[in-house]
Amino acid sequence: MSTAPSRSLGEMHGSVPTAATSFWKRLLAFGGPAYLVSVGYMDPGNWATDLEGGARFGYQLLWVLVLSNLMAILLQTLSARLGIVARRDLAQACREIYPRPVARLLWFLCELAITACDLAEILGAAIALQLLFRLPLLWGVLLTAVDTFLILFLLQLGVKRFESLIRSIIGAIGACFVVELWLAQPSLPGMVSGLVPSLNAESLYVAVAILGATVMPHNLYLHSALVQTREIDDSPAAKRQACRFNFLDSVIALNAALFINIAILVLSATVFWQRKIVVTQIQQAHLMLSPLLGTATASILFAVALLLAGQSSTITGTLAGQVVMEGFLNIRMQPWIRRAVTRGLAIIPAVLTIVFFGEGQVYQLLIFSQVVLSLQLPFAVVPLVRFTSDRTRMGEFVSPPWLQTLAVGVSGIIICLNGWLVSHYLSQWLFVPALALAGVLAYLVLEPFLAARHRGPASVITVEAAAPLDLPRYERILVPLDHSAKDAIALRHAAVVARQHDARVLLIHVEEGATSRVYGERSATAEVQAGRDYLADVLSALEKQSVKAELLIYHSSRAADEIIRAARQYHVDLIIMGSHGHGRLGDLIYGETIERVRHALPVPLLVVK
Repeated sequence: MSTAPSRSLGEMHGSVPTAATSFWKRLLAFGGPAYLVSVGYMDPGNWATDLEGGARFGYQLLWVLVLSNLMAILLQTLSARLGIVARRDLAQACREIYPRPVARLLWFLCELAITACDLAEILGAAIALQLLFRLPLLWGVLLTAVDTFLILFLLQLGVKRFESLIRSIIGAIGACFVVELWLAQPSLPGMVSGLVPSLNAESLYVAVAILGATVMPHNLYLHSALVQTREIDDSPAAKRQACRFNFLDSVIALNAALFINIAILVLSATVFWQRKIVVTQIQQAHLMLSPLLGTATASILFAVALLLAGQSSTITGTLAGQVVMEGFLNIRMQPWIRRAVTRGLAIIPAVLTIVFFGEGQVYQLLIFSQVVLSLQLPFAVVPLVRFTSDRTRMGEFVSPPWLQTLAVGVSGIIICLNGWLVSHYLSQWLFVPALALAGVLAYLVLEPFLAARHRGPASVITVEAAAPLDLPRYERILVPLDHSAKDAIALRHAAVVARQHDARVLLIHVEEGATSRVYGERSATAEVQAGRDYLADVLSALEKQSVKAELLIYHSSRAADEIIRAARQYHVDLIIMGSHGHGRLGDLIYGETIERVRHALPVPLLVVK
């Protein structure tokens, strides 16, 4: 009996009901994942690149925004198709296909992108706090560490409230810029002329930053996970319907983000570029809006929208970080530790920049963080295009030739722009790492044409008989499962004890991934279907060994609490758990449950490893 492939998010196979009779109700049922992704397309990093592009080049880079958005829609659609059809997120697919060193490098690069994105959110929120409350920028940066707990609280709201909150934030930001544009009265002919492609060495840096800020690499990983929270049957018709509605969801949500980005660039071009005012920091833009537009409301709305953008986009980084860590490394960290580590790494360069170079350099640091996102983008896009063009993985939903051609073209544009930028700004001491990364990228591009690489055979769980043991009489044995190698040894011991005592084995599986924290308890019902292959195999194997067994599915971010609750509810006589063998530091990081269960229950606990 084979184990199911390891999962970064155990509840990913459909957690929100989508059965509806009308088109609009189905659209609302499927709608949501793209909105969570879209908040990352309007973070403070986008603000900095859009302000810089408009203030320095007027409407000239408007076409870059439109093209980047079209690229984002295409790539997010492919990401959604991968999640819906292959039932894998992009990180999981990379771990399954590529050799371990390559997969680990891709994970590191993605973590670097998430940290760069978090850096932009820190600086944006700190700037907004300074604009609204005159708080020193350094104190604002340090204060953003508190939002770690705010985000974790918001993730507990459940799917409907959480998605409604995100839509409200997006609507509030959009409303702020509708008023700003009405006050600014931009030039329509200038906007039309900005749609004509034009690029030179001077505007290249800002154009690449806009590309990185718009087509964020970690959002591709996140979207392929979030779409699986919808309840989708295995039939081709159901998958086709899900792909269609997720495409509409992406178009609507990403075009809303496009409007906000266009509004920022157009506002900057109208207010600053036309007046030949050089903008060197976001605070300067805020202060100039009031006198130039004739009302203090413009500055207040600007600061409020910036704060909302920074806080909402933090959600994207939080979820994406959990997805890539679970997908690439098959590691589940405590949510607050995962969030605190990412935020801590991002705070360091922000504090150092302010202390040693002054607040005036924060604006350029914001723009540079988006360039880092763009440089990492090919390492996410190329694998995505590769997987969605693989018929063995996608079946009849493999990208048709025209879509493959379009996706390859988008990948080529991104790679060429980044290559142009690197060759233009590359310093001598960065030559070796740049050459190494170019070699990795070349491998990713050529990998489909090389000899097929497969991972080793799946591990096997066998339930073996054992000699009778002189044990007390047990009637109900509880065995927690987590879809890992620990299951095998725990099941072996449970089967032996159950056969000797004619006891019933209660298999409990607790969903505690990042997406579960967003979509609430609805994930529990969906996981019965999602994990049926693996869990049904376990039940079947136990049945063949004449072991009576049943399955319990729970949904929580605290596995220990659910195990304790089930043990009390079903009056179990014995608990058998697998141990990962971590030390105390590992127990803190990975959220060990054994100690809590042992101290909370007056039930014998057998720990095997």
